[in-house]
Amino acid sequence: MQPPGKIAAATVIRLEGRHKPIYHALNDCGDHVVIINTRHIAFSGNKWEQKVYSSHSGYPGGFKQVTATQLHLKDPTAIVKLAVYRMLPKNLQRRTLMQRLHLFPEDVIPEDIEKNLLQEIPQPRAVPKRLDEYTPEEIAAFPKVWTPPKDFRRK
Repeated sequence: MQPPGKIAAATVIRLEGRHKPIYHALNDCGDHVVIINTRHIAFSGNKWEQKVYSSHSGYPGGFKQVTATQLHLKDPTAIVKLAVYRMLPKNLQRRTLMQRLHLFPEDVIPEDIEKNLLQEIPQPRAVPKRLDEYTPEEIAAFPKVWTPPKDFRRK
């Protein structure tokens, strides 16, 4: 569960080639980037209902607005794709860079792409463990913030 903005920021650096020592703005030295599990993204706060994606067909009355929830249900890769697209520089290279982006809603990748993978980028945000993933020893060893006195009664 990663935020799409942090995924996009790390992806754009790889697509443009800014992580390489030979990078130059006029040189096209970026890599192909594969993003898996785009179905499992996370927004903070109430953004699933409040974030709106807008588009216009160019015709009168062709303005459309879709919430993040509706867009994610329709296409699980669309939110990450739009985040990356909007973070790329607004020039003629944008289309070429987007062709190097490969998005998959689950962790199933075509075999020809999977055999060419070289490096795994670490997750932008560490995923915390759920309470049921802790062992009883770890729970007992966890420091207590407050210890109730012996005569304490819960209501």
